[in-house]
Amino acid sequence: MNIPRIGFAILLAMAAQAATPAVQMEITHLLDGLKKSGCKFERNGTWYEAPEAADHLTKKRDYYASKGKINSTEDFIEVAASESMISSKPYKVACPDLPEVESKVWLEAKLKELRSKK
Repeated sequence: MNIPRIGFAILLAMAAQAATPAVQMEITHLLDGLKKSGCKFERNGTWYEAPEAADHLTKKRDYYASKGKINSTEDFIEVAASESMISSKPYKVACPDLPEVESKVWLEAKLKELRSKK
């Protein structure tokens, strides 16, 4: 089946909406938080600015959501935001004046912080 590029983008966006509204909100909050964090993000040995990293993770979220693999925020962190799907190397986050940590640890801490505010 030949789906025009815009049609494919719409299908991916619809698939990303399959998670509950609460899950969607949490993932969006994590991605926005990363984007605005001022941190650096390492992927496969190269460091990226946080907005570029958030864009990359958004694409991975959409891809895995289209495969039905993201049903919770924890799924997003584990499946899409913790390691490279090419090299299986863990992603890392380095924020000013803080030790470098794996993205999974950083995102789980941000999720815990978000949920504690509810």
